[in-house]
Amino acid sequence: MAAKWVLPVLVTLMLVSGVCNTLLTKYQDNICVRDCDAPNPADFKHFEQPVIQTMQMFMGESGCWLIVGLISLYKRFISKSSKSSGYSSVNTYEADDETSDTASINSRTQLDPLSASLELIKDDRILMSGWKVCMLAMPAICDICGTTLMNVGLLFVVPSIYQMTRGALVLFVGIFSVVFLKRRLLMYQWLALVTVVLGVGIVGVAGAIYKDHKAIPTAIFMLREAVAMAEKEARSPEAIRTIIGILLIASAQVFTASQFVIEEFILEKYALPPIEVVGWEGLFGFAVTLVGMLVLYLAIGRTEGGRYGYFDLVEGWRQVTQYKEISITSFAIMLSIGGFNFFGISVTRSISATSRSTIDTCRTLFIWIVSLFLGWETFKWLQVLGFLLLVYGTFLFNGLVRPPFKSCIVQEERGDLPEAHVHEIENQP
Repeated sequence: MAAKWVLPVLVTLMLVSGVCNTLLTKYQDNICVRDCDAPNPADFKHFEQPVIQTMQMFMGESGCWLIVGLISLYKRFISKSSKSSGYSSVNTYEADDETSDTASINSRTQLDPLSASLELIKDDRILMSGWKVCMLAMPAICDICGTTLMNVGLLFVVPSIYQMTRGALVLFVGIFSVVFLKRRLLMYQWLALVTVVLGVGIVGVAGAIYKDHKAIPTAIFMLREAVAMAEKEARSPEAIRTIIGILLIASAQVFTASQFVIEEFILEKYALPPIEVVGWEGLFGFAVTLVGMLVLYLAIGRTEGGRYGYFDLVEGWRQVTQYKEISITSFAIMLSIGGFNFFGISVTRSISATSRSTIDTCRTLFIWIVSLFLGWETFKWLQVLGFLLLVYGTFLFNGLVRPPFKSCIVQEERGDLPEAHVHEIENQP
């Protein structure tokens, strides 16, 4: 009975935490940290520390260990009585009764989706322990590269364009799955990938054609004080900034797709509870990012040319510690990214990965609405078209909508289609 209200709460919290993460990061980019008393708002210097923001993400992911510890303590000291009532039957695996185990796992997932995200399904995979855990450093490194590039790209574009451009992820995941994991995509799935690319392209064109001065952090302060001549001169570099931002975010999806493919490759062979996967990647990502920050600071950040730049660790630490707004938003970003990963894993284990991707697509719409409400961007009809194509392509790839043409489906491929699609096709006149 608990699942009737727990699951909607999990979905809501996943959506809210995902939206908050993007908006808080953009808000942090808009905080003035130097020359804030300058008479010309164009001279204000804002918080531009994408590497530190990457570190915040990994600290949030590492916080998943706190959840694991708290729930383990709850099970050990508070829920002892539940073991005697058959609550622990999910963790009993008999080699000669796999069907019973699977049913027990599914039953437990439906009854307690929060705890299900901590379960380890014992099958023919090897238990990941000892040095084998270090393999998770590879997807963590990909996550570092992808997240840092996206954080840099977010400096140049508005939140909705940032989130929509991330839709290109499904393209690279599909291609890498075919090349490296030897997966097989059907014709309608390739059509979905082309649709996603078209949607991302339209979003990029909308950002370049329609000049949106609100994509630049200082524009919020320049609206009333900048003269018409200054606005005219700023339009050309603004379009360039938008294109650069979109290219950076799209390029980041290559690393993110690599992360997903590597994770799938590792977890097909080795078994580890999903939330612990997030926790280990958070620890590895934190360690590698910290070492990288120190090396880049010594090589670039402390030089005259690198001062106040992305790799100036001392200046970044000063900004985080001395500006209350940055400190608060940093803590909030850690909570939001940790919560997004935890709630996302719980939704995946309780429903499906397809449902999770659908909810994540809806997150784009909420980010866009909130950005418009806050005045961070202006409404563009072309952007609506791009968003609709992204949604349709994502839904089509995940099997949530029926392929548009019968020719996309070959008779022998029907077994690879989602069950609902096969049923619909067989009942077509």
